[in-house]
Amino acid sequence: MALQSTISSAGRIGRMSTESKTTHTEFAHIVATPGIVGGEPRISATRIRVRDVVAARDLQAATPEEIATTYYPHLSLAQVYAALAYYEDHRGEIDALKEAETRFIDSLRQSPPPYLGVGEEG
Repeated sequence: MALQSTISSAGRIGRMSTESKTTHTEFAHIVATPGIVGGEPRISATRIRVRDVVAARDLQAATPEEIATTYYPHLSLAQVYAALAYYEDHRGEIDALKEAETRFIDSLRQSPPPYLGVGEEG
């Protein structure tokens, strides 16, 4: 059973199951859980997103076998192929998530964080 930390109104840390919140996809090994890697499709029982596997393939020119043995050795070949198959069937969704993250990072680069310069006299 997957557990997630919670903090009660009394300030105590507890655990609650995240199993009921996990959405299983039509692809074996691929799930999505709100609050885990932003709710993005990921490989079950890991925090490895589908797009992380795709990035290894596309940016490193890695084969599925290399991804499973070199980049993510704790994944099975079946998990790698499931991630790649999910991407091919949901390319628009996954690409949109990547683009949104890129825009967010670009916006952070445009201006310094608000806490920089606090306390400095000028």
